[in-house]
Amino acid sequence: MRLGFSPFNAELGYEGAFRLAAELGVDLEVAYDLHEVLPLPDPKSLKATGEALGVGFTLHLPFVELNPASLIKSVRQLSEDRIKRALEFGEALGARVGVLHTGQVPVRHPMALSLAQEALEKTLTALLPLPFPIALENLALSEEDLLKGPEALKDLLACFPQYGFCLDVGHALVELGPRGPFLYLEALGEKLLHLHLHDNHGQRDDHLPVGTGSVPWEKLAPFLKGFSGTAALEVGGGAPGVRQSLGRLQGLV
Repeated sequence: MRLGFSPFNAELGYEGAFRLAAELGVDLEVAYDLHEVLPLPDPKSLKATGEALGVGFTLHLPFVELNPASLIKSVRQLSEDRIKRALEFGEALGARVGVLHTGQVPVRHPMALSLAQEALEKTLTALLPLPFPIALENLALSEEDLLKGPEALKDLLACFPQYGFCLDVGHALVELGPRGPFLYLEALGEKLLHLHLHDNHGQRDDHLPVGTGSVPWEKLAPFLKGFSGTAALEVGGGAPGVRQSLGRLQGLV
């Protein structure tokens, strides 16, 4: 497993994040949204710094105010355009994988759900061919999230084999309880490209350091030991939170 961490969740600037990543021998998961709103280094500059320090990258594609399943054509088109720009950014960055949220629908009306599914499929089609591997993330943290449960995401990926799966263990815990991560692995393990690792107490998406919540890490350990893809710690608590989480994972695997 190639491990990294999210500077955004750890609330670290790039200078401190690169320093910590180089020290720990891990990668960085870049949050593209920040590059849309702040004067941050361009992807080629980040890549050059990473190459000098031995730090690689994964990319979280935009998710703030983004809805690739929007019922409103102009909103869906804006989301598509933003994702395409993020894919160009990730290609220049040399990202190993990108993570994409699948969108929301405001009401659980059958017609709205059908139209939102159609809109999401249009977006996913428009992004092809993919410049680097893209993994769709399990969400279901809000009533408005379009896809709920492993089977819904499995059905979508069956129609779009060009995409993979990102298991967010914290999201799975909030949605389905302690069995959540395992239910997603059972349904989508063969599509798994990337992991988001963090903890919570099953009520909300707290992004706690690994081992400080209710995620069943000991039961997940055999899977983590055998996983050969990429993973990102999405933990708060600054550098101490990253160190604590890394130490806990190293103790498990």
